[in-house]
Amino acid sequence: MNTNDVGRQKSRRLLFALGFAICLLALAVTMRARPQAKAAAQSVDAQGAPMYRVDPFWPKRLPNRWSMQQVTGLYVDEKNDHVWFLNRGAAADGDEIGGGDDPPRIACCVRGPEVIELDPEGNVVHAWGGPGYIPQWPTALQTVLVDREGNVWVAGTAAQDSILKFSPDGKLLWDFGHRPPKDAAPLKEDNTQTDVLVSKGRFNLDQDAREIYLINWKRVLVYDMDTGAFKRGWGGHGMPLSEISNDPIPPYKWTGAPPPEEKNFVPDLHFVEIAKDGLVYVGERGQDRISVYTKQGKWVQDFSVSPNTPSRGPDCGGLPPNTKMPPCGTTYKMIFSKDPQQKYMFVADGTNDMVWILDRKTGKTLGSFGGNGKYAGQFHWINAIGMDSKGNIYTGEVEQAKRIQKFVPVVTSSSR
Repeated sequence: MNTNDVGRQKSRRLLFALGFAICLLALAVTMRARPQAKAAAQSVDAQGAPMYRVDPFWPKRLPNRWSMQQVTGLYVDEKNDHVWFLNRGAAADGDEIGGGDDPPRIACCVRGPEVIELDPEGNVVHAWGGPGYIPQWPTALQTVLVDREGNVWVAGTAAQDSILKFSPDGKLLWDFGHRPPKDAAPLKEDNTQTDVLVSKGRFNLDQDAREIYLINWKRVLVYDMDTGAFKRGWGGHGMPLSEISNDPIPPYKWTGAPPPEEKNFVPDLHFVEIAKDGLVYVGERGQDRISVYTKQGKWVQDFSVSPNTPSRGPDCGGLPPNTKMPPCGTTYKMIFSKDPQQKYMFVADGTNDMVWILDRKTGKTLGSFGGNGKYAGQFHWINAIGMDSKGNIYTGEVEQAKRIQKFVPVVTSSSR
């Protein structure tokens, strides 16, 4: 190859490299100029409330012909997004468990375990518990929680029920105790009494401080999460335990207006939730109210939830068969949204059969979903609510509905 050929080859390689570089530059300019695909975001309505739609195919049918019973408590664990729920069978109808007769009276179904864990696809992972499972098994199941170590906490509201701590596979690890003596006369309300408690079923955990928050009569009580020792407590608007009224809060004549103002907590107290910023939220079903406190019991503010709904008194009904008049009160259960600021509160209202969506900072009601009925997406006596890390909402119903439902965020379509 002569010198001229070598020179021509070098020139061709140089021109090729230059052309390739120009092509890469043009491609980069084109990509930068092209609008990027937007990530899907949750849709909100005109009032700024996030929107949800029901997933009618979740969960899967329970195995072993187990019947689905009253879902009094529900919790989504933070580690696996598994849904734990209480399958309270105390009010099982004969046509729901007749398959367990000897011989079986019907093809389906049988009484199932009362604590059930579901994976995100709706499959059963663990299931255990029920009458006779252990001597201390609660007879009026109310709450289930899962701590960061995976331990499962279960509690009931009957006098001999307490807060029990289990391993995920159902081994009893700890008993909170604080029960009254068996066969003792019913305790007269005394809001200074902190040792013997007749209702321990509605509680929550502050795992950073290793504390149990428990609502009972007209007060919040705080106990050590490991020893069960009493630490502090307060009444409505931060009043000391010694100042809480031991008399029933009187009913009121409902005229379509909110209930009269009341400084005390108004039973039934239905939930206590602790936000990431340390504020404590107490649901007062008897007042259509959520009351907000610091962890030391200093009152911060009150929120009303559908306050024109009757909350106590002669215009209230009760459990079946006494349902000529509807139930009362709106603040059954509540969860916070999963964003870092916990912008929203989702309040389960078993009287109006709605999930109300509130702005957590202001308490303003932004919207709702649900409505009375037994079709998918409706509710009948909603009594439990939870949320996973993806923003899916899970609800549980009691009385005759007896089901879990899943609501997924409605997202905006991605666009270019």
